[in-house]
Amino acid sequence: MWPSTWLPFLYPPPASAYVAAMSAVSLVSMANAGLAELRGTHMAYSKFWHVVAAGAGGNNSNRNRGGGGALLKSRDGMLVAYVPALLAAAAASFAVPGAVDGPRAQILSAALAAHFLKRVLEVLLVHRYSGSMPVDTAATIGTSYFVSTATMIYAQHLSVGLPDPPVDLLYPGVAVFAVGIAGNFYHHHLLSKLRSDNGGGDKGYKIPRGGLFEFVTCPHYLFEILGFFGFAMIGQTAYALAVATGTAAYLAGRSCATRRWYQSKFEEFPARIKALVPFVL
Repeated sequence: MWPSTWLPFLYPPPASAYVAAMSAVSLVSMANAGLAELRGTHMAYSKFWHVVAAGAGGNNSNRNRGGGGALLKSRDGMLVAYVPALLAAAAASFAVPGAVDGPRAQILSAALAAHFLKRVLEVLLVHRYSGSMPVDTAATIGTSYFVSTATMIYAQHLSVGLPDPPVDLLYPGVAVFAVGIAGNFYHHHLLSKLRSDNGGGDKGYKIPRGGLFEFVTCPHYLFEILGFFGFAMIGQTAYALAVATGTAAYLAGRSCATRRWYQSKFEEFPARIKALVPFVL
C-alpha cells in the first residue's frame, strides 16, 4: 500500500540513515555553494573561473577557494574530476554482481555512465584549456561526483521491493536526460569554437553566440540541470531528486555570477540576455 503522506512520484524512503543523511548533505551543500557563487566566492575548477573571480572583485583567497598548493594542468584536473564517477557507474553496471537490479536501475546506471563518458570525451576532444587547477580542488570535485553517483545507484538498489510510485516518470526521464545531454554537448561545442577563434586565450574573449547563447549566458548549465533532473525522473528516489535540486541551485548561482562578469567586461552586453532560463532568470 502506498504511504499516504509520501510524494506520489518518488519511491518511499528506504530505511537507510546513510541515504537520508546524504540527501540532506547534498542538497544543503550544493545550495550553499550556489549562494557562494552569488557572493563572488568561486570554485577554482576552470580557467574561466579566474576571470569571473577577478571581474567580480574576488580577492586572492576567493580565487583559491577549495584549492592551493600543487597544481594540475586544467585538462588533467578535469579528468580527475570526472573519471572516478565514470568508473563507479561502469563498475555498478558490469563488475559488481547485484548492484543493478531491474530495468529502472539499469537505465539509471547507463545514463550516469553516458553522462560522465561524455564529460571525459569532451575533456579529451572538445574543450580547450590553457590554465591550471589546484590538486585538492580536482580531488574534491572528483570525490563528490564519485560519491553522488555511487549513492544514487545504491539508493536505487534499496528501492527494489518497495511499492512503485503511482506516477511513473521513467521514460519521460529518459527523454529529459537525452535533451539535457545533447543540449549540453552542443553548447560546449559552441564554447570550444569560440576559444579556438580567440587563439586559446582569455584576452580576446567574446560574448558567445549561437543556440541559446542568444538568450542566456549559460545554456550549457541549463541543459546540465535538465540532465540531472532526467536522472531524478529515471530513478524516482529522494536522493536523486536532492542531487538534482542541489545541482540546479549551484549552477543557477554560477550562471548569475557569469552574467555579472559579462556585464562588467562588455559594454555592449545585451540586457535582454538572462543568466540561465530564457526570459526568466
